Amino acid sequence: MAAVRNSSKRSDFVLFLSGAVSAIFLFFFIFYVIPTDRSFTALVHVNTNTANFYSDPNLTYTIATPLHHWDSNRRLWIENHKPQTSTVSVKVLLVSASRPTPCSNPIGDHLLLRLFKNKQDYSRIHGFSFFYNTALFHPEMFGYWNKIPTVRSAMVAHPEVDWIWWIDSDAAITDMDFVIPFHKYKNHNMVVHGWPDLVYNRKSWTGLNAGVFLMRNCQWSLDLMDVWAQMGPQTPHYVEWGKKQKATVIDKLYPEADDQTGLVYLMSKYKEKWGDKIYLEYEYRLSGYWLEIIGTLDNITKQEEADLGRKPETAKQRYAEVDKLHNANNASRRPFVTHFTGCQPCSGKHNINYSDDQCWDGMRKALDFADDQVLHSYGFRHVGSGGTVAATPSGRR
Repeated sequence: MAAVRNSSKRSDFVLFLSGAVSAIFLFFFIFYVIPTDRSFTALVHVNTNTANFYSDPNLTYTIATPLHHWDSNRRLWIENHKPQTSTVSVKVLLVSASRPTPCSNPIGDHLLLRLFKNKQDYSRIHGFSFFYNTALFHPEMFGYWNKIPTVRSAMVAHPEVDWIWWIDSDAAITDMDFVIPFHKYKNHNMVVHGWPDLVYNRKSWTGLNAGVFLMRNCQWSLDLMDVWAQMGPQTPHYVEWGKKQKATVIDKLYPEADDQTGLVYLMSKYKEKWGDKIYLEYEYRLSGYWLEIIGTLDNITKQEEADLGRKPETAKQRYAEVDKLHNANNASRRPFVTHFTGCQPCSGKHNINYSDDQCWDGMRKALDFADDQVLHSYGFRHVGSGGTVAATPSGRR
């Protein structure tokens, strides 16, 4: 009888020991082997024995100090941080920003939230990273000048991305299917919506729009931003640059130096150094003027719905602006980006030529138009005047 009890105890001990070993193995497997959100480096090969530019105590993210040898330092960093798997051929970081304080316009914060969601949706759909900034990276570079230190810091913080895509907070992406044709820009380092004749021959302030642009992650871009920023309000030459811009760009409206006129100045004055590397894109709306677009959206929606009913397999391809037959002025095509220049949704102090209803209703209409393209995959769409809250099943295809 004692032998039976001893044998039973031995069996229980073996079972306990086996269970303990299994539990330890399972814990080790979950914690160290299965990649989780807390440890992205599990998917990246990192050479920890090689120093990189982040080890340099003199490295700065600020616009005040120039950064040199970026191309070689970036290549070295990427070589030592190669992802084991990657399905994205061109790595893009979409960057936008708004002021650090609450909006004075009663509906401003709501509009900015929807504009934020719009950019986040596009980034998620196309595999882009997204950084939204609400801080001043230089205390004296306020307003539209804040984009330069923000983009510069994002570039230094993310050597793994190939392009930075800056979009003003008051711009909405209104074609969620559009794929940016980066292959067109292989010989350029910056892409801006604009027209060569207006920039180089007429030297017009409206020859381009600096509120939306693509910028390659390279030394040339850092050098351009250093020169561009020297016209800003943080420098002692700000007033002088305003006069110089006004003398060169005749249709400039305001005496203060601004970033858009500054870019026209640099491109036209130093075409070989700066202008030749900047692609002026006018074949699709990288920054479409909202007042020309809003009135066309209903017709585009009706035509898409009619075509989806007839041949749903081709409608999506037809209406995306990537269509080879696309004409930027063709009202039957979705505009890629609808930019509400002059509306100022946060402050509410829009251009005197626009009314509250034009700006705020126009924004809601554009955002609903874009959001319907996202909600369609879930079987819903906006309804009603403005369509800001209500959604109804649309029949998912």
